[in-house]
This record gives sequence, C-alpha cells and structure tokens, in this order.
Amino acid sequence: MLYYLSGGRFWVLILSYIVLSTGVIWFLVCFLRPLFLQTLLELRRGWWLICLVMAIYYVIVIYLIPGAVGFSRSSTIMKPAISLLMVGFYSVLMFLFFSVRKEAEARHSAQLSVLQLSALRSRMEAVKAGEDAIRTERHDLRHRLQTVAELVSRGDREAAMEFLDAAQKRLDEQKEIRWCRPPVLDAVFSSYFDQAKNQGIRVEAKISLPADLPVNEGELAIVLANALENSIHANLALPLDQREIRCKVVGSPSVMLEISNPYTGNISLDSSGLPVASREGHGLGTQSISAFCRKNGAVCEFDMTDGWFRFRLVL
Repeated sequence: MLYYLSGGRFWVLILSYIVLSTGVIWFLVCFLRPLFLQTLLELRRGWWLICLVMAIYYVIVIYLIPGAVGFSRSSTIMKPAISLLMVGFYSVLMFLFFSVRKEAEARHSAQLSVLQLSALRSRMEAVKAGEDAIRTERHDLRHRLQTVAELVSRGDREAAMEFLDAAQKRLDEQKEIRWCRPPVLDAVFSSYFDQAKNQGIRVEAKISLPADLPVNEGELAIVLANALENSIHANLALPLDQREIRCKVVGSPSVMLEISNPYTGNISLDSSGLPVASREGHGLGTQSISAFCRKNGAVCEFDMTDGWFRFRLVL
C-alpha cells in the first residue's frame, strides 16, 4: 500500500519491506513467542486450526488473487482487506492468549496458597501434638522422679536405670522432626511424609537445604508437593511390603533433588522426556514441574530403571 500511495516508487517498496519486516520479526520474537510458549501448556489441542487459518490466508493472497497491490484494482482492494481480517482474527486470538495466561497465573497462585495453607496447618497440628505430649510428660515427671527415688533408696540402681532409659525412649519417639530450614519446604516434607507413613509407605529421606534458596520457595514447594504426591499414588498400587519413597535433596553446590519409588505397570515418556498421563485429567503435576524448569532454567529428568521410577531436578 505504501508503494501504491507513493506513486509506484520502487525504493519505497524495498524500504517498506525492510522496516516493516524488521518490526514484525521483533514483535514475534520478543512478544508473541513467550506468550505462545506459556499458552501452549494450557491449550493442549487446537493449534492445527490456527495453522490452517494461516495456510488458507497464504493460499488466497498468493494464488487465488493474482497480481500485486498497486498493479490491479482487485489485488489492491482484496489483499489489504483480507490482511485486515487476519489482523482482527489474530487480535482476538492474542486476547484469548492473554486470558489463558492470566487464568493460569491465578490458578498457580491459588495452588500455591492452598499448598502453603495445608502444609502450615499440618505443621501446626504436629507442633500442637508435640506440645500435648510434652505437657503429658511434664505431668508424669513427678511420678517418675518419685519412682526413681524409691528404687535408688532401695539400692536397685539397675532397675532405676532401665526405668529412666524407657522414659528417654518415649521422649525421643515424640521428638519433632525438622527436615530443613526453609519453613514452607519443611512443612511440605512433613505433610507428605506423614501421608506416606499413614499409607504404610516407608520413607527414607536425606535433606540438606540452606535457609536462602536461588528460587522462590513457594514455587519449589509446589514442585516437591507434585512429585511426592505422584510418588505416593504410585506406591498405593503396590503391596504393603514393597511401598517405599526415597528422597535426597542437597543445596550445595546447587539445589539437586531425587525422588524415587517402585512402580508397577507401564510408564511411557513423550518426546520431551515427560511421563504421559494414562487417564484424562492426570499429568497436570508433571506439566507444572516442566513449567517451573523452563521459568527458572532448571533441568529435570524422569527415569525408569530396575523397577524404580526416579525424578531428578537440578537448579
């Protein structure tokens, strides 16, 4: 159109192509590409229709409307008109992308709030149970001291020592376990490890994390919650004597974690190395983990070896 309005000057055509193409490419790379990648996680289907619309537009403009703008009346009118229709179509599409992204962010924030609330509530219940146990032990301490004093006065030191050892063991069993220094992560570990033990799943955990993390603690907590929840569900399909979760987390030189569990059945991986959900509505946890890795530059790996399913993540 600029070429037509300039009176057919060829240098205007070339300059217009260079300037406008540069602007369009910048817009695609810097704006549409991040938006597209974020939306791709939410819209798992329908991309073929978007590509089909663009292909039809290309066929119409190049092959069905002969000539170039400025050389014939039909091409001068029809090609810009169809292009403006495409601009309107993709403007609506971009509005849809924005809406999907905002919805995903709102869902992520809600998931984070629910996770933090649930984990902290679980930790508060554990603290309350510990306080009740200490209160009971304090109440019984007077009777124990009186019993020990009576045994010592009789000269039965061996019985007194056995009585004190038994009391010490009861106190150790009621001792609260703190898995790591970051409070939200500690609450998540406590909550899911307690769930696992209640389901008869043995838990072997070695966790060493600093107070300061290189990523948002809440987002990492969601990754751990999804991974541990998937591990618990996988264990429920096994006999009680085979249920087990192994969790290893270190914070130096970088945050590295591995969560493994035995599994039964067949697990397949897609082209990106992510587990494929066997039922509709499943696999959202894996998608959340994948989105976390892309956002924070982390590397994750899913592996099945010797009947064990392993999830590894390196920040």
